[in-house]
Amino acid sequence: MEILAEIQTAAFWSGLLAVVWVNVILSSDNAVVIALAVRTLPGHQQNKALAWGTGGIVLVRIILTIVAVEALKYPLLKIAGAVLLLWIAIRLLVAEDGEKTIESSDNLIQAVKTILLADLVMSLDNFIAVAAAAKGSVLLLVLGLVISIPPVIFGATVLVKLMERFPIIITIGAALLGWVAGEMLVTDPLVLIWVAANLPWMEIHLPFGMEVSWAQITGAAFVLGTGKWLASRREAGGEKTA
Repeated sequence: MEILAEIQTAAFWSGLLAVVWVNVILSSDNAVVIALAVRTLPGHQQNKALAWGTGGIVLVRIILTIVAVEALKYPLLKIAGAVLLLWIAIRLLVAEDGEKTIESSDNLIQAVKTILLADLVMSLDNFIAVAAAAKGSVLLLVLGLVISIPPVIFGATVLVKLMERFPIIITIGAALLGWVAGEMLVTDPLVLIWVAANLPWMEIHLPFGMEVSWAQITGAAFVLGTGKWLASRREAGGEKTA
């Protein structure tokens, strides 16, 4: 009954959308690496490797992200997580990631191992982001990961091309991470009590039972502003070097 009540709320569906969006945005590079790992396999084995790899990734991510969800219940960890999330979001905008290369494999089992290892290594920052977006709900977490991981893996090339053609997708994703980080910061057990006592105007009530906070808005604005500033500095530095 609790599950039925939860899925009938607007907060549940907005939370599910956030989990899916965050995971899709942060997993685009992983998808490319996975595609490279199976590129030399025969066609029928490519499908098997992707299917087995996808199943393994879903299981591993659910377990590790649940651990992150539980960890975020302790004081100060949400503050640390919010700072990490802001850094991840700004990095998305500044696009400082170096090239990620991985060897392809002619062996099905080895290819699956490669997929799992590559995803684990490259997704360490995803766990904290998805855990934050899930807001402590294991149901949101599991549904969000199950929905978002298969499309990312099987649509790797399409996803990356869309991001290249429509950079606004990355910008929206980075802003969403900043939004989640802002909420994460003010819901830390130590901060929450102080905010409730001193900043009663923090919450903004919207129609249909929706609520947003100035912390969320500030987090998104901080990411967009800082990302734009760092990007402009890099461009200026590149022009001077040239």
